[in-house]
Amino acid sequence: MSSRHDALVRDITREVMKRLGRVSSSPQPREPLQATAGPARLSSPRVTPLIDHTVLRPDATETMLSTLCDEAVEFGFAAVCVNPVWVPFCARRLIARSVQVCTVVGFPLGAMRPVMKAFEAERVHDRGAQEIDMVLNVGALKSGQIDVVRADISGVRGAIGPDATLKVILETALLTEDEKRSAAAIAVECGADFVKTSTGFGPGGATIADVRLLAETVGDAARVKASGGIRDLDTARGMVDAGARRLGTSSSVAIARAERLGGAAPRNPLQAVT
Repeated sequence: MSSRHDALVRDITREVMKRLGRVSSSPQPREPLQATAGPARLSSPRVTPLIDHTVLRPDATETMLSTLCDEAVEFGFAAVCVNPVWVPFCARRLIARSVQVCTVVGFPLGAMRPVMKAFEAERVHDRGAQEIDMVLNVGALKSGQIDVVRADISGVRGAIGPDATLKVILETALLTEDEKRSAAAIAVECGADFVKTSTGFGPGGATIADVRLLAETVGDAARVKASGGIRDLDTARGMVDAGARRLGTSSSVAIARAERLGGAAPRNPLQAVT
């Protein structure tokens, strides 16, 4: 990567962070965020209510999704996170429940035109998704095409309206530190409620260092979701301590049971990545 490009990323980050100074002093966050309050308002160290109970496997069946929804209700997870095709099914199963329906758009690469990503987001929102996790156009960011990145995120924000929760997946394992800060700042500028570390399908998952960096970057203007490789209670607690206010994992039940017992969840080598 050229020094000229690095300088461009730093300049963009500084400019966006100036704007975020105004964002962070704006009115209170949208209603969906109130259940996952920031560090100063988090009254309990429990991680279970912060979990997005996740199944994004291509071979997921209706039986698996039924179980996912039932477990989310039983343990009190924040949301279920599923592929778009399962949104109507989960929305019907969770009707009148406190568990949110979350889905992913532009998944898992983020390499689609903004209008297509916005269309996908609008359709799944109309079919019952209250939370949208969109994948950043990583190639555009790394090419310095910041207008494309802004259009991508703003398009999804506009498509789902102000009441839905928007999480932008940065795929941090592919980014330099400057790019992580720039991507997070741009996401918040464009209306993201959360910045999220990883798809779980990339070259790496969430790290304590990345969660801390993102939390410092967005401040009170947004929240951080850690995802990818969170398979036990100790790891989940570490992410929350670093500043995460949502956790994406398919090891949710093991983590929740371990938290109930006050111990650590066993690692499962067969567990699918999230």
